[in-house]
Amino acid sequence: MKKSILFIYLLVSSIGFAQQDPMSSMYFFNPLQFNAGYAGSRESFNVTSVTRKQWVGFEGAPTTQFVSIHAPIARKRIGVGATINYDKIGSRSAFNATANFAYHMKLNKNNLKLSFGASAGLYQNQYNFNDLSVIDPTDPNISNNYSSITPNFGFGLYLYNKRFYAGLSSPHLLKKSIDNNTGNSFTQQHLFLAVGYVHPLNSVIDLKPSVLVRYTSNTPITADINVSAFFYKKFWTGVMYRMNESVGVNLGIQLVPSLMLGYSYDFPVNQLIMNQWGSHEFALIFDFKNSKSTFISPRYF
Repeated sequence: MKKSILFIYLLVSSIGFAQQDPMSSMYFFNPLQFNAGYAGSRESFNVTSVTRKQWVGFEGAPTTQFVSIHAPIARKRIGVGATINYDKIGSRSAFNATANFAYHMKLNKNNLKLSFGASAGLYQNQYNFNDLSVIDPTDPNISNNYSSITPNFGFGLYLYNKRFYAGLSSPHLLKKSIDNNTGNSFTQQHLFLAVGYVHPLNSVIDLKPSVLVRYTSNTPITADINVSAFFYKKFWTGVMYRMNESVGVNLGIQLVPSLMLGYSYDFPVNQLIMNQWGSHEFALIFDFKNSKSTFISPRYF
């Protein structure tokens, strides 16, 4: 029964007005997923892996895996990278692979930099109805599985220094059909605005507020508001509010200068509060530098 209900929800949400980019509560550690301008900004060879299990206990709920790799080259003026993500919800699965390029320009003596980024890749979208329980087995939409591969292009601007960042990006510039050209579902243009700042309260605690605003055409604007505290430059914990949707907590530890572990939990405050136990997210962040470089621990973003 739940699969039938979820199937109806998926058909409605795929009519072209839904956001296709999967969510991440720890967006501040993986901005490359939505902003190509972030590539190379950590000034290290960075590998970030994020796994998210959403709405635990709800059959057919979203599961997502993110992997991003990026590094600076050409005396740190250029950043290159790649991102892969896989997202599954009910009968729908999506795979996105993207290459990223960014040019970093120093603006002043205080090491404020501005980067211009671009991305290109492929987006695969697939519907598999074989495992669904349906009310009307004669429905022609049930008898066919759909699969499509479309090109994807994006851009990003990223302004940053050691304690501040602001980014504006669109990871999907093209509006393409994703349901075998029936004209019902399209990749939508997404716009992201991200801002964060680190304020040292004393020698022990650094406070980091951050905001991520998402906009997709014909859908309401959503925003994630997060406030994190870093203790002894080793442990961090924070609270999160996703506008009209959920609240959550996140925490982590810098095990060694090159490795950070993170975890977040968020729980819905809207109509999805019933029949599920919230969402879990795990992150691994690796930073590798050559022997001539000195690590700055922790990396705030």
